[in-house]
Amino acid sequence: MGRVVKGINFVSLKDAGDPVELSEAYERQGADELIFLDITASSGERDILIDVVRKAADTVFIPLTVGGGIRSVKDAEKLLRAGADKVAVNSAAIADPTLISDIAYKFGNQCVVVAIDVSKKLDQAGEVIFEVYTHGGRHGTGQDVRQWATKAQELGAGELLITSMDKDGTKDGYDLELLSLIHEITNLPVIASGGAGKLEHMLEAVQTAHADALLAASIFHFGEISIKEVKDYLTANGLSVRPIPV
Repeated sequence: MGRVVKGINFVSLKDAGDPVELSEAYERQGADELIFLDITASSGERDILIDVVRKAADTVFIPLTVGGGIRSVKDAEKLLRAGADKVAVNSAAIADPTLISDIAYKFGNQCVVVAIDVSKKLDQAGEVIFEVYTHGGRHGTGQDVRQWATKAQELGAGELLITSMDKDGTKDGYDLELLSLIHEITNLPVIASGGAGKLEHMLEAVQTAHADALLAASIFHFGEISIKEVKDYLTANGLSVRPIPV
């Protein structure tokens, strides 16, 4: 059985608990959706932990997105049959971009989340680029996120999960520059990931960078901020959020 882990900048991973138990807890607390990302499936060249997905899907009733180790339409189908509502593709889609269109064609665009791991770099001319990484942040592609996000949209992605590797686990705020850039160049819903540490960070990701959804791990896994606190804060600041069931 897999474990939930959380690190900083994709390394120094720390155990955060049992995935099924956490799923149940987050549903009770009012989470809108759960995202399972098996961050070592690609680098370890193994399949995703489908038993974990099946048990979580049997336990909770909010949408479940699963990624990591999806290399084919057949892999996507296994996860969807196990109870996932959407699949997130990353490394394999960069190696073979037609994976996005193939999954979208068979199951619909709404099933395809393209996860993009990004780190800010300077190119040889001294210009800032946002380089796309694969294999759990281990391999730089040399490709700028502008090119890949645009192509992912053209190929049929339904959503983009944008993770700042530089911000991951730091709890000093989302990368607003990166998120704003993705908002400007695509028409897809953007899930912001990497850097949430305070309630203010959640608000600015939406108000300033136009994120459509907010992913957070550390603050929830280790009990620093509750989902209710986030929703209450965003509501108090004029944002429309799905109410927590009573």
